[in-house]
Amino acid sequence: MEYGILGLLVLILDIYAIYKIITSGASTGAKVLWVLLILILPLLGFIAWLVAGPGDKTVNP
Repeated sequence: MEYGILGLLVLILDIYAIYKIITSGASTGAKVLWVLLILILPLLGFIAWLVAGPGDKTVNP
C-alpha cells in the first residue's frame, strides 16, 4: 500500500513539473529535454528539475 501512495505522489509531482515546463518561457529544445528526462527517470528527473529547472537563476546587482 505504501508503494502505491508513493508512486501516486511521484506521478502528481511529475505532472506538475511537466505542466510548469510546458508553460515556461524556455526554448522548445530545453522543454523537450526536461520533459523527456522526467518521463524516462521520474523521480530523479523531478529532483533535477526542482534543483536546476524552475525559476530565473539570474542575480540582480
